[in-house]
Amino acid sequence: MNSILNGLYPEKVWYYFEEICKYPRPSKKEEKIAAFIVSYGKSQGLETITDEIGNVLIRKPATKGKENLKTVILQSHIDMVCEKNSDTVHDFNKDPIQPFISGEWVKAKGTTLGADDGIGVAAQLAILESKTIEHGPIECLFTVDEETGLTGAFALKPGFLKGNILLNLDSEDEGQLYIGCAGGKDTVATFNYSTDIPSPNSIAYKIMVSGLKGGHSGDDINKGLANSNKLLNRLLWNCKQFGIRLSSIDGGNLRNAIPREAYAIITVAESSKASLLDFVKDYEKIIRNEYKTTELNIKITCESTKLPDTIIDSKITDNLLNALYACPHGVIAMTAEMPDLVETSTNLATIKMVEGNLIKVGTSQRSSVVSAKQDIVDMVASVFLLANARIQHGEGYPGWQPNLKSEILKTVKNSYLTLYKREPKVMAIHAGLECGLIGEKYPEMDMISFGPTLRGVHSPDEKLNIESVRKFWDLIVEVLKNIPKV
Repeated sequence: MNSILNGLYPEKVWYYFEEICKYPRPSKKEEKIAAFIVSYGKSQGLETITDEIGNVLIRKPATKGKENLKTVILQSHIDMVCEKNSDTVHDFNKDPIQPFISGEWVKAKGTTLGADDGIGVAAQLAILESKTIEHGPIECLFTVDEETGLTGAFALKPGFLKGNILLNLDSEDEGQLYIGCAGGKDTVATFNYSTDIPSPNSIAYKIMVSGLKGGHSGDDINKGLANSNKLLNRLLWNCKQFGIRLSSIDGGNLRNAIPREAYAIITVAESSKASLLDFVKDYEKIIRNEYKTTELNIKITCESTKLPDTIIDSKITDNLLNALYACPHGVIAMTAEMPDLVETSTNLATIKMVEGNLIKVGTSQRSSVVSAKQDIVDMVASVFLLANARIQHGEGYPGWQPNLKSEILKTVKNSYLTLYKREPKVMAIHAGLECGLIGEKYPEMDMISFGPTLRGVHSPDEKLNIESVRKFWDLIVEVLKNIPKV
């Protein structure tokens, strides 16, 4: 792969980011990128450790004269969300991400870019290589499987880390310092269906919702974005008036991404063909109007397809469509103390048909309030229980309680002010960060999270602002020089 990002500043950060793009790193399949990082650490002559789950830790001694500073941990995750446009041919298990420069941004060709959190990993590698940056003792922690379960952070054992200051490099707005995050829990509903044979005088259509922006189910949940699963189900529910039968349904891919595409295969009597097609056409106009300021590329199609061999029994179809319609999605409550911050939300993330005549509906709930998180989990569960589905909950993960008296917060704020002559914003984030789990494992850890500006994360529209990477890097360097003394 020829260098595309050569010439951008800081050179080493962009060099390593482009290197990282060459290595497949879907969640739970990080072996190749982890091997690269381990090999890199050893090639630098640095202590390099891998724990049982696959997290990598590289230790670098202090530079001369900085030995009396506290040990600081730089932390990022090595997996990425793997989303692509439906017309993009890409195998995330073996194909490299293809970055390119578009004006002030770096993007990827038809896929997620993986700057979440590849840019954090790249910054760590550049720090480890540098012979000129002043710093005290450093530990660089690279965690696995952040995106689909925070598995790496869950598996951290006490004593693995020596430092008690942590810089999490996994935030997405330059100039904002995060000192708290939401906790979360997943709820999966399973429907067991039987099948019928389509009527011989019926015809089949594939109804598809596409062109949506998608996005992060935490960061972007309050931006008025459409959910393809909700839009498709709303259409199917209303099309019951034409006597449609459902054969298959599929929507979304990831629990932590707002779904961008969804489709269903349905059958209908040929005599209802014209009415169905007219209804779908009118529905597209209605949805375009509803989302005219946030979703400019919505596309809803109804195309003829081969008559399927089987259709889902009508009782389960009704239960499924009713439950999906009733299932909440989006912001449930805002934070009273911080009106711009989402407190509680839920994401209707995935609808998948799996072997054994099962339909699994994946949802994800978040809240910065423990009791409110459980309330929305129970609310979602109750909808599907009414539809006679089976319910399973994930283990969940804790939030991170803000500490406005944090020593590292003071250090980072002062460093930012020194560099840019203005105060950064101190915030909490509705997304889940590994800081919550790390803080649970290491209660004395003083933590902060910051990063460059990313947009469209968890979708093929993901882009990384070039100028913000420079500021992100300069801030890391300045902070490392000013870590408090032991």
